[in-house]
Amino acid sequence: MAIKNKKSAGWRKRKRKVGAKVVGTERPRLCVFRSNKETYAQIIDDAKQKTTISFSSRKLTDKEKEKKGKEDIAFLVGEKIAILAKKKKIKKVVFDRSGYKYHGRIKMLAEGARKGGLEF
Repeated sequence: MAIKNKKSAGWRKRKRKVGAKVVGTERPRLCVFRSNKETYAQIIDDAKQKTTISFSSRKLTDKEKEKKGKEDIAFLVGEKIAILAKKKKIKKVVFDRSGYKYHGRIKMLAEGARKGGLEF
């Protein structure tokens, strides 16, 4: 199968490599998705094939989003999902960056989750 451009080819290669290491471990998986406007995170239990916790930047209040960039908002999403995970007694997770490079919003979300108390 011919891949049309190099950018999507790199993304697919990264996604495959990350998925092979992350999916199926005994720890729950913190999966990240980012669109142009929003950032989403969910904690998935692969053994039960269920999403345990989910949070996104859409759930933040306007006051929390006010005069902040996308990276700052991603940091807040990471903190909030860590707080929700603590309530469900989840302390250790595996970080699934879904083929995205570890910089920008993805890195900030991970740092926010670590600050909130999750261990990767």
